[in-house]
Amino acid sequence: MTIQNKTVVITGAGRGIGRATAIHLATRGAKLVLGARSAAEIVAVVSEIEAAGGEAVCRVTDVTKREDFEALVGLACERFGRLDVIVNNAGIGPLSRFDELRVDDWDAMIDVNLKGTLYGIAAALPVFARQERGHIVNVLSTAGIKIVPTMGVYAATKNALRTATEALRQESGRHLRVTEVSPGLIDTGFADSSISNPDVKAALLKRKEELAISPGAIARAVAFAIEQPDDVEIGSIVVRPTAQD
Repeated sequence: MTIQNKTVVITGAGRGIGRATAIHLATRGAKLVLGARSAAEIVAVVSEIEAAGGEAVCRVTDVTKREDFEALVGLACERFGRLDVIVNNAGIGPLSRFDELRVDDWDAMIDVNLKGTLYGIAAALPVFARQERGHIVNVLSTAGIKIVPTMGVYAATKNALRTATEALRQESGRHLRVTEVSPGLIDTGFADSSISNPDVKAALLKRKEELAISPGAIARAVAFAIEQPDDVEIGSIVVRPTAQD
């Protein structure tokens, strides 16, 4: 039961849940390969990990491009000789009502949240097949468990991924572990960076201020799934504030 020396790829690693997970796993001895669209953010995370004595590399990665994902996985194999875990964390949530007809936002969520994760799975599976060992962790959301207004398309992308994750788990056999992690209300910049509707943003920011928990809670959940013995699979974890309904 250890994370020591495991090579872990994380997307969306420059901030929020991805950053917290990278830093936490580094303290447990993992070797990190970090991807995000912002070079400055992931370079800063790598510097923080290295300053604390950990090992990490990074590559600018747009998860909507298959070639970027393949290059990120290739970096893991080139630098550390293998890939043990991929954490598909990158996601966006420009929330809105359907009648606002923000179709471009719908397309973007499908491209990043759903297709972006499928591209990660496609990049990792050949490596895991060669190694006869691997672990896929997909970050979903409690928005797909309790459906509420303004989150229709966002929740739909997460629930489509939930279905795909379960099918992959059933197909995976004894050498591939598959885990889904569903965060609730987490204290990240999610609302600030991706929601353009001022009323929706204000409501979510207010709720975050009242209830949100640290992204470190998700980092610990991911670590718990990874550190299990090879014959133990943690299929699904829901992590949310105690007071969240």
